[in-house]
Amino acid sequence: MNERFHPTALISEGAEIGEGTTIGAYCIIGPNVKIGKNCEIRNHVIINGHTKIGDNNKFYQFCSIGEEPQDLTYKEDPTEVEIGDNNVMREYVSIHRGTMKDRQKTSLGSNCLLMAKVHLGHDVVVGDRVIMANSTNLAGHVKVGNKVIIGGGTNISQFVKVAEGAYIGGASAIDKDIPLYCTAYGNRAKLRGINIIGLRRAGVERNAISEIVDFFRDMEASTYSPRTFVETEELMKPYANNEIIAQIKEHIISTKMGIAPFLT
Repeated sequence: MNERFHPTALISEGAEIGEGTTIGAYCIIGPNVKIGKNCEIRNHVIINGHTKIGDNNKFYQFCSIGEEPQDLTYKEDPTEVEIGDNNVMREYVSIHRGTMKDRQKTSLGSNCLLMAKVHLGHDVVVGDRVIMANSTNLAGHVKVGNKVIIGGGTNISQFVKVAEGAYIGGASAIDKDIPLYCTAYGNRAKLRGINIIGLRRAGVERNAISEIVDFFRDMEASTYSPRTFVETEELMKPYANNEIIAQIKEHIISTKMGIAPFLT
């Protein structure tokens, strides 16, 4: 032990702690945990399981990382949690390890903010620069793309995909996919339009944003289902050169859960 580790912290012999990382009072670090450089582990944090954490992460008090999944099929398998760099996990964040029936790993990218009481269930995949406000809960197997913002008190059902740049309003219940750069909220969540601010922040040109908005409105007003709309060449011809629309089309065609309905 040294001045970086509080004397009440319990750090297993097999744990690997990077240079500059500090560990506060009453923390418990398991034997299969690897923590990178310059992380700040505040008081009463528990990190268990086969967990790999990158550099410059901050964990506030009472976080629980790498614990067994809430899955009845789990049998003490050596599944994992992997966390990138420069993330902030506020009070009571919990991230459970993966299961053998999926990718065997729960993943959080880099430069994310998880506010108090956020939960990532088993086999969840979260991208980079994601913000989840207080009491957001992700069930098992959920996938969240880069630059997504999720309002507080939101619950997302298992296997749902929230694509890159989406914006989810607070207190939403999501049981269908949310396409690229769409906004949605409600219980159950409905699509409310395009995340124009997110597109601007991503550096998308004004003309391209206008096309995306027109595409969304045309698809919403159509008598066709979204899948039929995007598979109809004549309807999609005006948007043939828009990369974002092409990605939305691919998501709509490939989704297994279906996309959230439009606001009516």
